[in-house]
Amino acid sequence: MYEKLLSPLDLGFTTLKNRVLMGSMHTNLEEIPGGLERAAVFYAERARGQVGLIVTGGIAPNLAGCVGPHAAMLTTEEEALKHRVITEAVHKEGGKICLQILHSGRYGYHKNLVGPSPLRAPINRFVPKELSSEEVWQTIEDYANCAALAQKAAYDGIEIMGSEGYLINQFIVTRTNQRTDEWGGEYENRIKFPLEIVKKTREKVGDDFIIIFRLSMLDLVEGGSTWEEVVYLAKALEKVGVTIINTGIGWHEARVPTIGTVVPKAGFAWVTKRIMGEVNIPLITTNRINMPDVAEQVLQEGCADMVSMARPFLADPELVLKAIENRAEEINTCIACNQACLDHTFEMKLCSCLVNARACHETELNFHPTNAKKKIAVVGAGPAGLACATLCAERGHEVHLFEAEKEIGGQFNMAKVIPGKEEYAHTIRYYSTMIKKHGVQLSLNHRVSAEELKAGNFDEIVLATGVTPRKVAFEGSDHAKVIDYADVLYRNKEVGQKVAIVGSGGIGFDMAEYLAHDNEHESPSMSVSAYMKEWGVDMTYGQGGATTMPKPMPSPREIYLLKRSGGKHGAGLGKTTGWIHRASLKMKQVHHVSNVTYQKVDDEGFHILVNGEPQVLHVDHVVICAGQEPLRELQAALETAGQNVHLIGGAESADKLDAKRAIYQASHLAAKL
Repeated sequence: MYEKLLSPLDLGFTTLKNRVLMGSMHTNLEEIPGGLERAAVFYAERARGQVGLIVTGGIAPNLAGCVGPHAAMLTTEEEALKHRVITEAVHKEGGKICLQILHSGRYGYHKNLVGPSPLRAPINRFVPKELSSEEVWQTIEDYANCAALAQKAAYDGIEIMGSEGYLINQFIVTRTNQRTDEWGGEYENRIKFPLEIVKKTREKVGDDFIIIFRLSMLDLVEGGSTWEEVVYLAKALEKVGVTIINTGIGWHEARVPTIGTVVPKAGFAWVTKRIMGEVNIPLITTNRINMPDVAEQVLQEGCADMVSMARPFLADPELVLKAIENRAEEINTCIACNQACLDHTFEMKLCSCLVNARACHETELNFHPTNAKKKIAVVGAGPAGLACATLCAERGHEVHLFEAEKEIGGQFNMAKVIPGKEEYAHTIRYYSTMIKKHGVQLSLNHRVSAEELKAGNFDEIVLATGVTPRKVAFEGSDHAKVIDYADVLYRNKEVGQKVAIVGSGGIGFDMAEYLAHDNEHESPSMSVSAYMKEWGVDMTYGQGGATTMPKPMPSPREIYLLKRSGGKHGAGLGKTTGWIHRASLKMKQVHHVSNVTYQKVDDEGFHILVNGEPQVLHVDHVVICAGQEPLRELQAALETAGQNVHLIGGAESADKLDAKRAIYQASHLAAKL
């Protein structure tokens, strides 16, 4: 079924079993006590899942290259021997694994950072020290030594991180390289650094060792590489001994989203396709390839020789195995939300996954078959209830799942209609499959009562009843103009041309995005060309970095996003995605209004005070996105009757709609019951 994807790739001295690379991710496993042992279990599980080749998270070749204090390095034989726990575990499962060597350069979040020139990155407060020519040569030696140590640790190869705006990328482009010595100026001088790294590394490790080079094929910043320069460097890298070229897309400081859920699936495969045929070594394409059918299409269309998927292996370690066994409907699909992976990484927390709470916790969260079968009731088929019900059933319990609505999914049924969040439908599909596979007894359109639950002789009752939109207290809140977010997103209520949104948290931003989209046109997240146009990516690659002026589709409505407090809107949004939402609404010319006091709604409009000054917004509708309340009406009666009751998800806490917390709670509860 996935003929190209599952075909082997001959590298000459070794063969990869298929065309799937598990791309590098910063999980922070390598940095915690006992982390290498935990990483061994993490990677081994993916190797057992039949991925063709694994690349570790970035490991620094020296102290200056660390991404932050206490970040992982590989500089001594003692450290190399400790890594053998990882390589032995992967090889035992029949897998292959490469160590990524990453020098952060000016992106390092510490005081010892260095760069080709002393230019501070816009996403960092530290200014790098300019490397002397002697220090550049020493850094090259450090890369090669790191590679030799990786070989001693029994890795099958290394990946040299030359993209995403890290040190090597900083040497390559004039944006960050303003040197006038042998390492700066003309392009041939600026690429001397990566070429010397590869040459010195190949000398150290010999011929039968994989060297992947992660080449920035699309910088997405002004002063980035031209297409001609990218091709030139690719050919030069092949000549000096690179085995495979991987694609890097965008710098961390770029203002174009490259991996968020707003990005179309395989949205940047066209970049790699441009270089196919220019070199004779395999090319890997990457970014937002999250399912086997997407990967197969990319390969069939000649975009690359291999595909890289990173976060999809957090969501489901058996992704490739399920493809091999034609069980794609059972894949727990990455929805590119970033909430438990990248957001955690940039907050220096252990990485995980919203849809798979086991990710990076394989040594402590497992769902073993039960020795004592229980009869369990789960009330509510939102993310929390679905996770708990299916995992309990997988363990061997008899599970009855009650849902008052006509379909499963809960809040995800609203999320999936937001432009850029269409992927959330995959999670509903996954749980629908798991319900059938594990024999969960599902009752839809069934608002179960406490009496029914008490009469059901359940050993455990899990209340995953979710939330209801919070009511507001101002005059006219019952006016026909006033509706809540569920009216719009779930009940499909028509909304007028002028709209005020009360609340600027995650729900408010989603509502603004939904209302700012023209339903007559396809969402940019579903169309590569529309997406590149909206965010300002020049697909003709007419200039370095391939950036151009964004040309978003205009909003069909005039929208006011209101908040009571001061400060920027969406301050509580995800660390790695909040900027995307704010930028999108800015392009759609949504009005952001702070320090608002809500007075009343009448036929004239919405009467408010802004910084104490009265205003009337002549709007057709006021959409309330001011939080939610937990639904717990069953709890008291059940506990009074002596039932074993557990609250998870929104029913437990309605501070915000938090699917990550909901699925985490559900998973841990299911492991214990």
